[in-house]
Amino acid sequence: MKFIADLHMHTTASTHAYSSLQEMVDAAAQRGLSAVAITDHGITMPGAPGKWYFHNLRVVPHRFHGVLVLRGQETNIIDYEGHIDVEQECEEDLDWVVASIHSVCMPQGEQPSPEKVTHLWEQICRNPRVNVIGHCGSPEYAFDYERVLPQFAAAGKLVELNESTFRTRLDYVPNCRRIMALCKKYRVPIVVDSDAHFSTLVGDFSHTQALLQELDFPEELVVNSSEERLHTYLAEYTRAFATPND
Repeated sequence: MKFIADLHMHTTASTHAYSSLQEMVDAAAQRGLSAVAITDHGITMPGAPGKWYFHNLRVVPHRFHGVLVLRGQETNIIDYEGHIDVEQECEEDLDWVVASIHSVCMPQGEQPSPEKVTHLWEQICRNPRVNVIGHCGSPEYAFDYERVLPQFAAAGKLVELNESTFRTRLDYVPNCRRIMALCKKYRVPIVVDSDAHFSTLVGDFSHTQALLQELDFPEELVVNSSEERLHTYLAEYTRAFATPND
């Protein structure tokens, strides 16, 4: 399976990543990708950039070195009601939002349960700003997959298969395999992302591709496996448009 875009990555603005925005886009161009999303962490992540970073993403061209550049954020889910940390004054500056659970950004001292996390994701389904359900295979934050995954599909949320999980979150992998099998069963669209924190990792999908092959996952459900599928999604669900000229 071929992937034409990498829609979750971090730059030095996140302070625990090590390549600049331009270096990440250059790496994508060198690997023959046609689109990227720059998704630095929302403000509640320790070391994250402030709101002015996201507000000023408007200066980044949508086309650079032949690559479509989506101005985005990996927003943090900050409670069990599904609130996120995209600041209101930055919303119109973002083309692409990945919503993820990071335990450091969640209420401390409150134990997660499958019921709470299921409710959390159902609230995210109702948020039109969210495009991608980020690395949701955490065993700590497990939820009712069979109940929620079809809701993601109905709401236009893409379930992410995250390459970085196979390097840094190995305890997530069994749940990721189960989630992908259920996405196949229920015809839930997905997106395959590197979650790169260094330019050499942009467009590296070796582990995720192996899992999709193992599951005989339908290519037509992988939104970033073709230009047509990606542009159709962008036109329907985002403020970006298929061929931006700025």
